[in-house]
Amino acid sequence: MKLASDSFEHGKRIPAEFAAGAPDGFGGNRNPHLCWRDAPAGTRSFALLCIDPDVPTDPALVQDASQPIPVEHPRGDFVHWVMADIPAGVDAIEAGACSEGFTARGKTAPAGPAGARQGVNDYTGWFAGNADMSGDYLGYDGPYPPGHDARLHRYFFRLFALDVVQLDLPARFTAADVFRAMHGHVLAETAIYGTYSLNPDVKG
Repeated sequence: MKLASDSFEHGKRIPAEFAAGAPDGFGGNRNPHLCWRDAPAGTRSFALLCIDPDVPTDPALVQDASQPIPVEHPRGDFVHWVMADIPAGVDAIEAGACSEGFTARGKTAPAGPAGARQGVNDYTGWFAGNADMSGDYLGYDGPYPPGHDARLHRYFFRLFALDVVQLDLPARFTAADVFRAMHGHVLAETAIYGTYSLNPDVKG
Protein backbone atom coordinates (compact mmCIF):
# COMPACT_ATOMS: atom_id res chain seq x y z
CA MET A 1 0.00 0.00 0.00
CA LYS A 2 1.36 3.41 -0.98
CA LEU A 3 0.39 6.93 0.11
CA ALA A 4 1.20 10.10 -1.85
CA SER A 5 0.29 13.78 -2.05
CA ASP A 6 0.08 16.41 -4.77
CA SER A 7 0.30 19.11 -2.07
CA PHE A 8 3.85 18.42 -0.88
CA GLU A 9 6.77 16.13 -1.65
CA HIS A 10 7.63 13.39 0.78
CA GLY A 11 10.26 14.71 3.20
CA LYS A 12 9.97 18.28 1.90
CA ARG A 13 8.37 21.48 3.20
CA ILE A 14 4.60 21.69 3.52
CA PRO A 15 3.32 24.94 1.91
CA ALA A 16 1.85 27.52 4.31
CA GLU A 17 -1.61 27.14 2.77
CA PHE A 18 -1.80 23.75 4.52
CA ALA A 19 -0.53 25.05 7.88
CA ALA A 20 -2.46 26.52 10.78
CA GLY A 21 0.36 28.97 11.45
CA ALA A 22 2.14 31.41 9.15
CA PRO A 23 4.82 34.05 9.87
CA ASP A 24 2.13 36.75 10.12
CA GLY A 25 -0.48 34.76 12.08
CA PHE A 26 -2.84 32.00 11.02
CA GLY A 27 -2.14 30.14 7.79
CA GLY A 28 -4.54 28.75 5.22
CA ASN A 29 -5.13 25.59 7.28
CA ARG A 30 -6.32 23.60 4.26
CA ASN A 31 -5.94 19.86 4.50
CA PRO A 32 -3.44 18.60 1.92
CA HIS A 33 -4.31 16.28 -0.94
CA LEU A 34 -3.71 12.62 -0.16
CA CYS A 35 -4.19 9.54 -2.33
CA TRP A 36 -3.41 5.87 -1.89
CA ARG A 37 -3.36 2.63 -3.82
CA ASP A 38 -2.64 -1.09 -3.50
CA ALA A 39 -4.68 -1.66 -0.36
CA PRO A 40 -4.53 -5.33 0.63
CA ALA A 41 -7.32 -7.80 -0.05
CA GLY A 42 -9.87 -7.79 2.74
CA THR A 43 -9.63 -4.06 3.44
CA ARG A 44 -12.99 -2.86 4.75
CA SER A 45 -12.05 0.64 5.91
CA PHE A 46 -9.15 3.02 6.51
CA ALA A 47 -7.98 5.17 9.39
CA LEU A 48 -5.90 8.31 8.85
CA LEU A 49 -3.78 10.24 11.33
CA CYS A 50 -1.41 13.20 11.11
CA ILE A 51 1.13 13.41 13.94
CA ASP A 52 4.03 15.77 14.67
CA PRO A 53 6.60 13.88 16.83
CA ASP A 54 8.80 16.96 17.30
CA VAL A 55 6.74 19.02 19.75
CA PRO A 56 8.59 20.46 22.77
CA THR A 57 7.52 18.77 26.00
CA ASP A 58 7.94 21.87 28.21
CA PRO A 59 5.06 24.35 27.66
CA ALA A 60 7.03 27.06 29.47
CA LEU A 61 9.66 26.97 26.72
CA VAL A 62 6.96 27.23 24.09
CA GLN A 63 5.46 30.29 25.79
CA ASP A 64 8.82 32.05 26.28
CA ALA A 65 9.86 33.33 22.86
CA SER A 66 12.87 35.20 24.26
CA GLN A 67 15.09 32.12 23.93
CA PRO A 68 15.27 29.53 21.15
CA ILE A 69 14.06 26.03 21.98
CA PRO A 70 17.16 23.81 21.57
CA VAL A 71 17.12 21.04 19.00
CA GLU A 72 18.06 18.55 21.73
CA HIS A 73 15.11 19.47 23.97
CA PRO A 74 12.90 16.39 24.68
CA ARG A 75 10.03 16.00 22.24
CA GLY A 76 6.59 14.43 22.18
CA ASP A 77 3.68 13.82 19.81
CA PHE A 78 1.02 16.33 18.75
CA VAL A 79 -1.97 14.98 16.82
CA HIS A 80 -3.19 17.22 13.99
CA TRP A 81 -5.78 14.94 12.41
CA VAL A 82 -7.58 11.71 13.22
CA MET A 83 -10.19 10.13 10.94
CA ALA A 84 -11.72 6.68 11.22
CA ASP A 85 -14.15 4.54 9.22
CA ILE A 86 -13.05 5.88 5.83
CA PRO A 87 -14.90 3.57 3.40
CA ALA A 88 -12.81 0.99 1.56
CA GLY A 89 -13.86 2.47 -1.79
CA VAL A 90 -12.23 5.83 -1.02
CA ASP A 91 -8.72 6.26 -2.42
CA ALA A 92 -8.15 10.02 -2.18
CA ILE A 93 -8.93 13.14 -0.18
CA GLU A 94 -8.74 16.36 -2.15
CA ALA A 95 -6.91 19.45 -0.90
CA GLY A 96 -9.23 21.65 1.14
CA ALA A 97 -12.02 19.05 1.17
CA CYS A 98 -11.93 18.67 4.96
CA SER A 99 -10.55 22.02 6.14
CA GLU A 100 -10.39 25.57 4.78
CA GLY A 101 -9.10 28.21 7.21
CA PHE A 102 -8.67 28.11 10.97
CA THR A 103 -11.81 28.08 13.14
CA ALA A 104 -11.54 29.52 16.65
CA ARG A 105 -12.95 27.02 19.19
CA GLY A 106 -12.68 24.29 16.57
CA LYS A 107 -14.74 22.93 13.71
CA THR A 108 -17.96 21.39 15.04
CA ALA A 109 -18.77 19.27 11.97
CA PRO A 110 -15.73 18.99 9.68
CA ALA A 111 -16.33 17.79 6.15
CA GLY A 112 -14.96 14.45 5.03
CA PRO A 113 -15.71 11.28 3.06
CA ALA A 114 -19.26 10.02 3.52
CA GLY A 115 -19.39 7.61 6.43
CA ALA A 116 -16.06 8.64 7.94
CA ARG A 117 -15.80 9.98 11.50
CA GLN A 118 -13.30 12.59 12.68
CA GLY A 119 -11.94 12.85 16.19
CA VAL A 120 -10.51 15.66 18.28
CA ASN A 121 -6.96 16.80 17.61
CA ASP A 122 -4.47 18.11 20.15
CA TYR A 123 -5.33 21.78 19.69
CA THR A 124 -8.22 20.84 21.97
CA GLY A 125 -5.82 20.45 24.88
CA TRP A 126 -3.49 23.25 23.83
CA PHE A 127 -6.28 25.86 23.86
CA ALA A 128 -8.04 24.50 26.95
CA GLY A 129 -8.52 27.34 29.42
CA ASN A 130 -8.18 30.03 26.75
CA ALA A 131 -11.40 32.06 26.92
CA ASP A 132 -11.25 32.98 23.23
CA MET A 133 -10.03 29.70 21.74
CA SER A 134 -11.10 26.77 23.93
CA GLY A 135 -13.28 24.08 22.41
CA ASP A 136 -13.23 20.69 20.70
CA TYR A 137 -11.00 20.88 17.64
CA LEU A 138 -12.34 18.20 15.32
CA GLY A 139 -10.79 17.16 12.04
CA TYR A 140 -7.69 18.66 10.48
CA ASP A 141 -5.80 21.60 11.93
CA GLY A 142 -2.35 21.93 10.45
CA PRO A 143 1.19 22.80 11.54
CA TYR A 144 1.83 25.71 13.90
CA PRO A 145 5.24 25.06 15.49
CA PRO A 146 6.78 27.68 17.81
CA GLY A 147 8.56 30.36 15.82
CA HIS A 148 11.56 30.15 18.16
CA ASP A 149 12.00 26.37 17.88
CA ALA A 150 15.40 25.41 16.48
CA ARG A 151 14.14 22.02 15.27
CA LEU A 152 12.50 21.40 11.91
CA HIS A 153 9.16 19.72 12.64
CA ARG A 154 7.98 16.66 10.73
CA TYR A 155 4.33 15.86 10.06
CA PHE A 156 3.59 12.18 9.46
CA PHE A 157 0.42 11.27 7.59
CA ARG A 158 -0.25 7.63 8.51
CA LEU A 159 -2.85 5.52 6.74
CA PHE A 160 -4.04 2.17 8.07
CA ALA A 161 -5.97 -0.46 6.10
CA LEU A 162 -8.37 -2.27 8.44
CA ASP A 163 -10.40 -5.47 8.32
CA VAL A 164 -13.50 -3.88 9.91
CA VAL A 165 -16.03 -1.44 8.47
CA GLN A 166 -16.33 0.53 11.70
CA LEU A 167 -14.09 0.86 14.72
CA ASP A 168 -15.47 0.60 18.25
CA LEU A 169 -15.04 4.24 19.27
CA PRO A 170 -16.80 6.67 21.62
CA ALA A 171 -18.76 9.54 20.10
CA ARG A 172 -15.94 11.93 21.03
CA PHE A 173 -12.69 10.13 20.28
CA THR A 174 -8.97 10.81 20.14
CA ALA A 175 -6.02 9.29 18.31
CA ALA A 176 -5.35 7.14 21.37
CA ASP A 177 -8.87 5.72 21.08
CA VAL A 178 -8.25 4.88 17.42
CA PHE A 179 -4.95 3.15 18.17
CA ARG A 180 -6.65 1.03 20.84
CA ALA A 181 -9.62 0.19 18.61
CA MET A 182 -7.37 -0.74 15.65
CA HIS A 183 -5.42 -3.31 17.66
CA GLY A 184 -5.67 -6.65 15.88
CA HIS A 185 -7.42 -5.16 12.83
CA VAL A 186 -4.54 -3.58 10.86
CA LEU A 187 -3.85 -5.23 7.50
CA ALA A 188 -1.31 -2.68 6.30
CA GLU A 189 0.12 0.73 7.11
CA THR A 190 1.77 3.37 4.94
CA ALA A 191 3.01 6.87 5.67
CA ILE A 192 4.53 10.00 4.20
CA TYR A 193 5.77 13.11 5.94
CA GLY A 194 6.30 16.77 5.24
CA THR A 195 8.21 19.36 7.24
CA TYR A 196 7.40 22.85 8.52
CA SER A 197 8.96 25.62 10.57
CA LEU A 198 8.16 29.24 11.42
CA ASN A 199 11.76 29.88 12.48
CA PRO A 200 13.56 31.69 9.62
CA ASP A 201 16.88 30.26 10.80
CA VAL A 202 15.73 26.65 10.38
CA LYS A 203 16.62 25.16 7.02
CA GLY A 204 15.39 22.03 5.31
